[in-house]
Amino acid sequence: MSADGGTIARAAVIGSGVMGGGIAAQLANAGASVFLLDVAAQDGPDRSAVARAAVGRLAKSRPPAFMHRRAVRQIDVGNIDDDLARAGEADWIVEAVVERLDVKRDLYARLDAVRRPGTIVSSNTSTIPLGRLVEGASDALQRDFAITHFFNPPRYMRLLEIVRGPRTRPDLVERLREFADLRLGKGVVECRDTPGFIANRIGVYWMQCAVIEAMGAGLSVEQADAVLGPAVGIPKTGVFGLADLVGIDLMPHVVASMDSLLAPDDALHSYMEMPDLIRRMIADGYTGRKGRGGFYRLRREGSERIKESIDLATGEYGPSRRARLACVEAAKSGGPRALLAHDSDEGRYAWRVLSSVIAYSAGLVPEISDDVADVDAAMRLGYNWQAGPFEMADRIGAGWLAERFRAEGRAVPPMLEAAREAGFYRQVDGRVERMDAAGRYASVRPPQGAMRLADAKRGRKRVTGNDSASLWDVGRDVACLEFHTKMNTIDAAILELMSETIALVPDRFAGLVIHSDAEHFSAGVNLGEAVAAFRAGAPDQLAGAAELGQRTFRAMKYAPFPVVGAPAGMALGGGCEILLHCDAIVAHAETYAGLVEAGVGLIPAWGGCKELLARFSRPGIAGPVPGGPMPPVSRAFEMVGLAKVSQSAAEARELGILRRGDVIVMNRDRVLGEAIDKVHALRDGYAPPEPPVLRLPGRSGKVALEFGVGDLARAGRATPHDVVVADALARVLTGGDADLTDEVNEDDLLALEREAALSLLSTEGTRARIQHMLETGRPLRN
Repeated sequence: MSADGGTIARAAVIGSGVMGGGIAAQLANAGASVFLLDVAAQDGPDRSAVARAAVGRLAKSRPPAFMHRRAVRQIDVGNIDDDLARAGEADWIVEAVVERLDVKRDLYARLDAVRRPGTIVSSNTSTIPLGRLVEGASDALQRDFAITHFFNPPRYMRLLEIVRGPRTRPDLVERLREFADLRLGKGVVECRDTPGFIANRIGVYWMQCAVIEAMGAGLSVEQADAVLGPAVGIPKTGVFGLADLVGIDLMPHVVASMDSLLAPDDALHSYMEMPDLIRRMIADGYTGRKGRGGFYRLRREGSERIKESIDLATGEYGPSRRARLACVEAAKSGGPRALLAHDSDEGRYAWRVLSSVIAYSAGLVPEISDDVADVDAAMRLGYNWQAGPFEMADRIGAGWLAERFRAEGRAVPPMLEAAREAGFYRQVDGRVERMDAAGRYASVRPPQGAMRLADAKRGRKRVTGNDSASLWDVGRDVACLEFHTKMNTIDAAILELMSETIALVPDRFAGLVIHSDAEHFSAGVNLGEAVAAFRAGAPDQLAGAAELGQRTFRAMKYAPFPVVGAPAGMALGGGCEILLHCDAIVAHAETYAGLVEAGVGLIPAWGGCKELLARFSRPGIAGPVPGGPMPPVSRAFEMVGLAKVSQSAAEARELGILRRGDVIVMNRDRVLGEAIDKVHALRDGYAPPEPPVLRLPGRSGKVALEFGVGDLARAGRATPHDVVVADALARVLTGGDADLTDEVNEDDLLALEREAALSLLSTEGTRARIQHMLETGRPLRN
């Protein structure tokens, strides 16, 4: 695989709707030059107004479609009538127009007349078979044509399904696969040209089955979503929450499309009938989050927003109540089998839905794919399931499933019968093998260079660890420190293992990577521990925790070996402070980093303030530094005081969390491998950094910062406790009682951090903020 991710530098996207616009934005995020076209506007002087308006919407979208505002400039706009010849200059043309066969075929004929020989043309269709799309097209177009099915939103959903036709050039598919993997960050799954491909074929069946079975069982939407949620490795939206998210009005269209394409004996036909309740909801505008509400809705009552849910029997809304179910509790300790075996209406509902999904999936191999690993990957990447249907079957027990099918008089799918002894997957000499449709096993081979921590751990014992963290040998003389608390929050046990790791690594490894496969790198300090210590009246314990974190992170910074932070997802508070103390960062593009302590009434107290001041004071590390002592202080004060969080790794670089030499990786499955490479790039001649010595403005600088905060408070943009936190932060960043003639070292700044944090913890405002965050997950504005 080439280092540049293929040779696609210029792309054209035709169709600027939700999908076309999102695809254009992600291509721009990847650094490609993008030409976005739509129909010509009939009114006004700007005939490209439709595509131009789409780019404007993308720039304001939430969640953001662009990883950085610079990416917007990668997109030029045009219209199909006047500018189609320009699209022909692209290396890759993506069609994302309306799902009408006649419109698509006409467009392909026009493109074929203007495109350069060898230009890739692909469709984002999710409903029309490739064979019908290119029927009657030139041989040249058929050789250069494929389906590239993105999932919405294209920036965040990692799945890309590729479908090749009988005449599609093999090198074209490899070129797309390489670019999508390295530059777009996609997990690429090749599918057969069948209705719904892989993810939507199974996903639509799952949703229809789950909705209709819930109605038949008399369950509430909360009960159904609790059962078909995290308890079985499905996102907490469950099925009804997901329907609200994607749009309830899409359900009849997708089902009708599948109905017309599937064979008469396909099991999905048994769930095709759209319930009357859903038809009424759509007619009344209850289409989900984009409409007046859906299965859930938010109703305003004064200044409050009250969450309500619909009664599936009556169609009336009432207060939404969290479902607390014994079967879900059983699954927490006994796994998904305990849920399916539970003697309750909810347990029987779980069995009906999941057993049907597993049976349906088993019956689709090899129709949709030869490879069960690809089927599982499609459901993980396209629907965010923790495990696909075959992985789920192994977790439940293929033999147990087959026996229960047989006991109920149901036909056992041949693949399930074949897997009953060894499962769909097995481990042989540290390798994972998967079963094929003939019952044979073959190795599961990730793309070259891709490496998950789970792969590195397989067949190995951890070097050391505790309940909160583990140290692993990931090969090539590199160790990996993995956190595994809830949200990877940092507790005393993690700090203890970090200290042990720092002492252990020099004798056994060339360097250290801090990384995990979890959704988030770290959400910061375990606030529950801090609250417990405060309630116990143990200020010495709080002071000790602050000092332990500072001592640990400082030891890591000055360790005699390179340390590389490899984050993905959230790296907040203490998690961000870890990154600030690393020698280098290799970040997934979707890294959301920031020092957010002000939101809970605190300031960074594990060296975060100190590290920001140091890097903002040195030119070339995090950007240019204007003259004088105040600019670095003001920059750090704004960043910490406003609790700024990057919306991407590119924004984290702009904030100064990533430095110029740090690496951003688009594909999450490649972060660990790149981090190991970074350790080796640093190891030869490695020496720890020199401790910084700063000159800070002292009291005069603090007064200047306080003036700004006072203006915000008078304008109603800063709350009373914001002012208290800002005052403590200003004292730290300006060096306390120092002045410009004094040298301020790390010890001085760490002492100021501890003093400020302990002082704030003693205030009612900070304790209220912490308690509110623990209870609601949202900051309190007090």
